[in-house]
Amino acid sequence: MKKRSLFLLACCLAAASCSTGPLDSQFVTIRNSRFELGGQPYSYIGTNFWYGAVLGSHGKGGNRKRLLQELDLLHENGIDNLRILVGGDGPDGIPSRIEPTLQKAPGEYDDALLDGLDFLLAEMGKRDMKAVLYLNNSWEWSGGYSQYLEWAGAGKAPIPAIDGWNAFSEYVTQYARNPRAQELFADHVRKIVSRTNRYTHLPYANDPAIMAWQIGNEPRAFSPENKELFLKWMSEISALIRELDPNHLISTGSEGKAGCEGDLDLVERLHADPNIDYMTIHIWPLNWGWISPEALDGDRLRQAIENSREYIDEHLQVARKIGKPVVLEEFGYPRDGFSFSKESSTDSRDRYYKAIFDCVLEHYARGGLFAGCNFWGWGGLAQPSSDHVYWQHGDDYTGDPAQEQQGLNSVFACDSSTLSLVRRLTWQLSR
Repeated sequence: MKKRSLFLLACCLAAASCSTGPLDSQFVTIRNSRFELGGQPYSYIGTNFWYGAVLGSHGKGGNRKRLLQELDLLHENGIDNLRILVGGDGPDGIPSRIEPTLQKAPGEYDDALLDGLDFLLAEMGKRDMKAVLYLNNSWEWSGGYSQYLEWAGAGKAPIPAIDGWNAFSEYVTQYARNPRAQELFADHVRKIVSRTNRYTHLPYANDPAIMAWQIGNEPRAFSPENKELFLKWMSEISALIRELDPNHLISTGSEGKAGCEGDLDLVERLHADPNIDYMTIHIWPLNWGWISPEALDGDRLRQAIENSREYIDEHLQVARKIGKPVVLEEFGYPRDGFSFSKESSTDSRDRYYKAIFDCVLEHYARGGLFAGCNFWGWGGLAQPSSDHVYWQHGDDYTGDPAQEQQGLNSVFACDSSTLSLVRRLTWQLSR
């Protein structure tokens, strides 16, 4: 009880101090085109933990005991930067969508999940961990674009697993030119960014546990014709976030060229916006056809590594032009034999991870702009079902969202060889 009281007192003092400006020593900032924390260079190996706020909830899907165990395990392995979803939009029960969702209808929120987000951030703060909070999604697995369009009256949203990819992609192309859908999302931004944490009593805008707000997961124009409208929307929403919270960094969540119609000029213009503080890129060797389920090692693995380094390098050229750091905040690789079992080996994944980690270290050692990475994703202590491949209600949450095979890209607590690589790199970055 005494420790808890001291913690609350510390939070109140921090809130009072933050009321006159950011605590620079606790916030991640950028100086000379590089991240800093406490006046020192900040570079990291993090992970994607999209379901963190769900675990923090007292409601459906919540498991605070597991959350605390996961945070301790992550921290012990030097994984202190977590990319987390603040969302889940629309009704529960939609095929291939995560649940429970946060926003059931426009402006109608599941309070237990908001409480879960508060709890998660409070616990991360105790462990000196940093959160990148993304607020939207191009893809169906959390609602996002398609759900906002449906709420805006654009018709029933297609589900890729049922209606096909072409139907879905054609539908979400409307988002860049639908002011009503965008305004509904802006309302969500106002709701979340302006929130005060129930546990720490800190306004989110003053919370050092937050590293950055992120507009969305892989925001896209979805057609060449939408490029200018896409840029306009991203600029407007980043300006809104800056107005609500001048203390934290803002990022796009973009994949880079792969999410910008293959257009590096669009990548540059997107990230050159004065309210966007750093560049993001994603790399998916399987999704992009560099490897296949039947060919995960050998020459295909070597080609995936070469392609990944080229992708990083061409985006670093853009970063140098605009003077901003780069984070590879999503990358994944399947387990050997395209197995989803925790018992299967991860030799090819480990070789791919090591190549990415070596690239981070190489640039860090010479003061480069490649600031870190978040692997996808953290499965931790989850026990995926042995009866079915895709997530069903009641299953443990893994790093793989509901539309993907559970175990496809997850790093579990038992993946000792992968975690050994992570620990080695985090130690090297801290030297």
